[in-house]
Amino acid sequence: MVLALLFMTAGQSFTPPDVGGVQPGSAAERAGIQPGDLILSVDGTGVQRFEEIRQIVSIRPGEPLAVELKRDGRVMTVTATPDSQSVTDRLGNAHQIGLLGISRGSVGMMRHDPLTAVWQAGREVAGMITGTFTALGQMVQGSRGTEELGGPLRIAQMSGEVAQSGWYPLVWFMTFLSVNLGLINLFPVPMLDGGHLLFYGIEKLLGRPLGARAQEYGFRIGLALVLTLMVFATWNDLVQLRVVDFFRGLVS
Repeated sequence: MVLALLFMTAGQSFTPPDVGGVQPGSAAERAGIQPGDLILSVDGTGVQRFEEIRQIVSIRPGEPLAVELKRDGRVMTVTATPDSQSVTDRLGNAHQIGLLGISRGSVGMMRHDPLTAVWQAGREVAGMITGTFTALGQMVQGSRGTEELGGPLRIAQMSGEVAQSGWYPLVWFMTFLSVNLGLINLFPVPMLDGGHLLFYGIEKLLGRPLGARAQEYGFRIGLALVLTLMVFATWNDLVQLRVVDFFRGLVS
């Protein structure tokens, strides 16, 4: 609802998904994408804005993507493999992102009516969820580093940095953070809401509640997993914020 209100009042960043230019030697040029092409979908996901193309491509560096586009009234599909590039954000954190090497036109803001705003907000949230699960899958596969996992310290620092950029980016960041925290809470881990849903599902299948000992061990395991994740994320924060290097310098 927050995004829907934002799109109804301040508007939504909107750029048509047409290709304004193609960088020489880029992934787009190798795939045969040309200036003036209208991109319809990327990796099977329909796109309505140029921003959605960047959102899909950035989390899939080095992965072949089917790009459906429209050229001179004809619809065709090409395969593009985004180049992998390491970028450093304002906080000094390094990330691997995918780049097609295409440029867009001018960025505009479009206000939506209530129904359209709710629909567009739902699309944005769905994109956030898909991106989160894709990144987690890449971490499990080993193609993305786990150092990108952040904890409370990095969240606090990023909140301060984003707040300095204005209220619009801050609202967007708060929404993104809420969606990710909600996803974590739905993981099938005891002690989280997802764990309770898992127990309810098992109870439905068995026709009776789990025994007290089974629930107790489940909660112990869940507590251990949650604490391990918190410690790991906090350690990443300390490393990324150079706190560990500071104390190492004092010791040496």
